[in-house]
Amino acid sequence: MDPPAEKPGEAGGLQITPQLLKSRTGEFSLESILLLKLRGLGLADLGCLGECLGLEWLDLSGNALTHLGPLASLRQLAVLNVSNNRLTGLEPLATCENLQSLNAAGNLLATPGQLQCLAGLPCLEYLRLRDPLARLSNPLCASPSYWAAVRELLPGLKVIDGERVIGRGSEFYQLCRDLDSSLRPSSSPGPRATEAQPWVEPGYWESWPSRSSSILEEACRQFQDTLQECWDLDRQASDSLAQAEQVLSSAGPTSSLVF
Repeated sequence: MDPPAEKPGEAGGLQITPQLLKSRTGEFSLESILLLKLRGLGLADLGCLGECLGLEWLDLSGNALTHLGPLASLRQLAVLNVSNNRLTGLEPLATCENLQSLNAAGNLLATPGQLQCLAGLPCLEYLRLRDPLARLSNPLCASPSYWAAVRELLPGLKVIDGERVIGRGSEFYQLCRDLDSSLRPSSSPGPRATEAQPWVEPGYWESWPSRSSSILEEACRQFQDTLQECWDLDRQASDSLAQAEQVLSSAGPTSSLVF
């Protein structure tokens, strides 16, 4: 059974300890830990997590974190999940130069300016600040200009909130966003939309009577004739082989054939 995380006196929340990390990973040295899953433990203090200098994959989702200070020393960190916490800033991540994927949905990030610290990360390609399936978001996601602001601030991103914005498939997501925007009711007065018209002429979808194909019938007939000929040739060949075996068996082993 994993030892419980310790409670610091002031914060009143759970804190990460060396014993907890070694117990969950089986590693004797904190620097040897490469992957770490600490989801839903009620953590409020990252404690000694900054000593895991070799850490590459980290899941801290579903805790009670309000700051990420110890993560500033994790230069090898590539994948980080801090969703569903109480974060109001991401500044310590500015030194995580190898960070490629960040999930910060379900926190308290209020303005795009709080993402400025991520602008200097050369490897960051995947960012999630909103997760509709998990019903997680951030206050800044409520702004209509949220997407445009994030793309302008972090132009190197390839995927935002699970939707590709650069590369193959990005056009499809853009089309869906444009369609969604066009279907939203407008508050401004304007002319009523014209009545929808059918795409095709009346009767287009009615079933057509089946037509006999003379070409197909002729092809089937020729195939049957050819198949019958093959059967006849096979029967003739079998008869010839049987006659030859009869002749050879009646001639005896001492007889010889002259050609």
